[in-house]
Amino acid sequence: MTTGALQGLRVVELGQLLAGPFCGQLLGDMGADVIKVEPPVTGDPMREWGQGDDKVHWEVIARNKRSVSANMRVAEGQDLVRRLIAQADIVIENFKPGTMEKWGLGPDRLLADTPSLIIARMSGYGQTGPYADRAGFGGIGEAMGGWRYIVGEPDRPPSRMGVSIGDTLTATYGCMGVLAALNVRHRTGLGQVIDAALYESVLQVMEGLVAEYDHGGVIRERSGSILKGIAPSNVYRCRDGEFMIGANKDSLWKRLAVAMGQPDLGDDPRFATHIARGTNQTEIDNLIDAWTRTLTVDEVEALMTEHSIPAGRVYRAPDMIADPHYQAREAIIEVETDRFGPLKMQGVFPRLSATPGSVRRPAPSTVGQHNAEIYGELLGLSADDLSRLAGQGVI
Repeated sequence: MTTGALQGLRVVELGQLLAGPFCGQLLGDMGADVIKVEPPVTGDPMREWGQGDDKVHWEVIARNKRSVSANMRVAEGQDLVRRLIAQADIVIENFKPGTMEKWGLGPDRLLADTPSLIIARMSGYGQTGPYADRAGFGGIGEAMGGWRYIVGEPDRPPSRMGVSIGDTLTATYGCMGVLAALNVRHRTGLGQVIDAALYESVLQVMEGLVAEYDHGGVIRERSGSILKGIAPSNVYRCRDGEFMIGANKDSLWKRLAVAMGQPDLGDDPRFATHIARGTNQTEIDNLIDAWTRTLTVDEVEALMTEHSIPAGRVYRAPDMIADPHYQAREAIIEVETDRFGPLKMQGVFPRLSATPGSVRRPAPSTVGQHNAEIYGELLGLSADDLSRLAGQGVI
């Protein structure tokens, strides 16, 4: 069996909480051997994150990883990590800029020891600039990057998504940088540093927001469930739930008008063109909503499928688990975890035809679970060495 496109690469993950660990999850899913370095005893705070009585987010973000513990605030812990990194291809960290340098683990030192090393650094504002030394979480990056201002209802304060999108975007761009740097290393043999900032990762997906202001003085505002000028594209009420319809194209609108039993609307001057539909966005949404409210979700879905109109149900977790398309593509998989037994979670994406990724091991259930295995095999430490380090609080 193949174990992923990154089989044979070793990653040392030093970050905590979300951005660094999610980058590690992506690389691990693609086949890399990820060694997660955690603070002794307490471990990564992600172990206690999530909703519900049992916190299971860790089981997702720490899959395909092995855990070692090391106190990087003391010299002997720093030396352990430095020796681990010397055996690695990639390092991930998302500490406040300057922290790695303070610990003697800055890029200059690491690259001098291992010129082929690729170092992915994720932070709130990047490694340079006047804000570099400020603390930054995902929500702060979302605010500075423009996301928060445009999300929510127009008459209310900025809202947020129900997930930490700033962190996961930054992790994804960090992963993208690692893959690009690997390609360069294939040619030159040399590694490099990837500088991924939270606010810039959010800014990257802001579409034309800056250009619209620069060219025409347009400032995007909160618009609730719609994207201003893009119509129809909204969630509409049915007799027994909600349903998403995206018919914001001339040909699609004509087909939707036929599906609604009102074909004349397709050529109505108020709605016949993209600009006209955007101008009359509220009116077109009201027409569709009045129609969908007479039908069930099943009935609307059948009509949308019949007329080839992009549309879909608004899913929650139980809907995802039950859906036959999810099942056929194994979009949700079941992983045998140490703490909770069989646990359903998202699969590995994207899908590669020749070297697909996989979940090969569950999240480590205890901090430093693989200390003996990794420190013994890679660094040659004995059981007595490990016992001494543990007694001193180094691991």
